[in-house]
Amino acid sequence: MTMATLAPTAVNTRQLRDPAHTRRPRAGAWHAAAVAVVWATSLFVLALWVSGGGVDAVLAGGSGALSSVGRLTGLIASNLLLLQVLLMARIPVFERGFGRDALTRTHRLTGFWSFWLMLAHIVLLMFGYALAAGINPLVQLWEFVWDYPGMLLATAGTSLLVAVTVTSIRRARRRLRYESWHLIHLYAYLGVGLAVPHQLWAGADFTASPAATVYWWTLWAAAAAAVLAYRIAIPLIRSLRGGLRVVSAEPDGTAGVTVTVRGAHAAGMRARGGQFFVWRFLDGPGWTRGHPFSLSSAPVGDRLTMSARIVGDGTERLTHLRPGTRVLLEGPYGHLTGAARTGRKLLLIGAGAGVAPLVSLLEAEPWRPGEATLITRDTLAGAALRSDAIAHLVHERGLRHYPLPGPRAQGGAPWLPHTHAAWGGAAALRHLAPDLEDYDAFVCGPPEWMRAVVRDLELAGLSKGRLHTESFTI
Repeated sequence: MTMATLAPTAVNTRQLRDPAHTRRPRAGAWHAAAVAVVWATSLFVLALWVSGGGVDAVLAGGSGALSSVGRLTGLIASNLLLLQVLLMARIPVFERGFGRDALTRTHRLTGFWSFWLMLAHIVLLMFGYALAAGINPLVQLWEFVWDYPGMLLATAGTSLLVAVTVTSIRRARRRLRYESWHLIHLYAYLGVGLAVPHQLWAGADFTASPAATVYWWTLWAAAAAAVLAYRIAIPLIRSLRGGLRVVSAEPDGTAGVTVTVRGAHAAGMRARGGQFFVWRFLDGPGWTRGHPFSLSSAPVGDRLTMSARIVGDGTERLTHLRPGTRVLLEGPYGHLTGAARTGRKLLLIGAGAGVAPLVSLLEAEPWRPGEATLITRDTLAGAALRSDAIAHLVHERGLRHYPLPGPRAQGGAPWLPHTHAAWGGAAALRHLAPDLEDYDAFVCGPPEWMRAVVRDLELAGLSKGRLHTESFTI
């Protein structure tokens, strides 16, 4: 069994620069700043609990110990809830410090932890207060809801957060349309807003000292301001100022669409090949729901291009876009760019819609004929995105392209098609890129598929510093 090969033609290419210098030296500083914010807020919360006698209460035991641990879980849950809002507010310190994949994973992790710790906070305080008062825990819970300031609002907020958390479980998430999930997920902001008054009005650890009061009010106000600024105001102003409008919406393969937009200030957005925007097309009801789509061509002048697989209502409506439709953009986001390169050669591996950002990265980056290899995976050959753009790169710039269509292999490497099931994944990669240690590898596709590719790249000997990934799912 052999790999299908496609011999590229060496033609004109751009004058190259050393790609090692494209790694931004400030990336480490942004990461350090983002980590410092997380640790500083976490340690401050712990210090509040300790200074409030939390350790002594736990050592004393009894109802006080339950209530003290309940206070601690409430403080941590509140801080995680705050961080969850900040992580997805697209503020520069987190966006540049962590990148899209890490932000998405951390947002999901902090969301679940804050939810379970919030439930623990309620249960522990219920039993702690009930034990101290000598009453039934359910009676104590009723008193909490009706007699404590802000608790009715907090109860409503908790109910909303329960709905968001349940629908974010992967099995439930897969059963929901993106549009339905997105709408439910937005209720998290309302849930957080309803929970805040209880914390700031009645929580002893929130009002025990001027420092605590200033800390919580300042951070919650900053979180609200960040959401309004970076998710609404700034994207709206930039989009309207740029006058972005649809130029064309054309079929791409048998199940895809490519949309080109144009605006006078598109270049001012400083997008790079491989990045993505959150797109909103003002074409009628439902325009408020933003969808993350990667650039599928290198941004040039006043034009931006994105491509998507048609998998639901949100993507199907792209096929009906008319020229002149206004466009609102959030971004650019993502770290899957040439700034991550440390070597001269490029190995790009994409599946389905994950091919689109890799094409835009290839168009934007400098490389000589034969120095860039693209491996694409699709269940059906006709469904491949950006085939024309890839063919142009093959014939004009000497790209080595290996299309591997077909259902996934049941044995061997699950990221390969069934026609190559006899191949080991690492061996296949070494066959396609014999000098693998000279490459930077960029991988984009469904999460499980990507994990299989990454595992085989590491088995083949590629160092983690030269392995760059981004998932297009949320």
